[in-house]
Amino acid sequence: MAAAAAASAPDHLFNLRNNFFLGAYQAAINHSEVPNLSPDDVVERDCLVYRSYIALGSYQLVIHEIDASAGTPLQAVKLLALFLSTPEAKESTISSLKEWLADPAIGSNAILRLIAGIIFMHDQDYNEALKHTNSGGTMELVMQQIDKDHTLTQLASAWLNLSVGGSKIQEAYLIFQDFSEKYQMTSLILNGKAVCCMHMGNFDEAETLLLEALN
Repeated sequence: MAAAAAASAPDHLFNLRNNFFLGAYQAAINHSEVPNLSPDDVVERDCLVYRSYIALGSYQLVIHEIDASAGTPLQAVKLLALFLSTPEAKESTISSLKEWLADPAIGSNAILRLIAGIIFMHDQDYNEALKHTNSGGTMELVMQQIDKDHTLTQLASAWLNLSVGGSKIQEAYLIFQDFSEKYQMTSLILNGKAVCCMHMGNFDEAETLLLEALN
């Protein structure tokens, strides 16, 4: 029942999420002022905006703007910025993360668990990454379970098809092509199409796509 309600409720953050998932980070930031948001949506919106800044390399902006009064989700995003911007503090950052995850009061927070998965993935600790994201109930995970046409589900399918190879390469290409026709072109989409082209032996087209991605 809860899943059905979530699926039928208006998704005010759809465009913001989509921009973020497809790598249109500046667009996500520029169009983040969305009206009629619930308190939970406001938190998710702010987290997506700051994660977009992180993706653009603006680590210090995130670190400076999220102060001690912010809640657990934003503190987790700040921790990600610290982890990525300060390699020498990696051990202390992961230590703090593990303390938060072990705290019964905040350890089950969905965004904290999502950020934990990202940090552990960067640290190449894939078992820990999977453990926390599989049990976190994050919006990314929930949406994939609800909707096979969700952007993240489609992206995952495309990269899985690339890994499988063979006839699945064309299916992956069509997913990226569909994204390029429906949404703003991004480096993520161009790179995906280029990888497909290389697998199919179309190196000239792949080069063109990669040069476009660089520009």
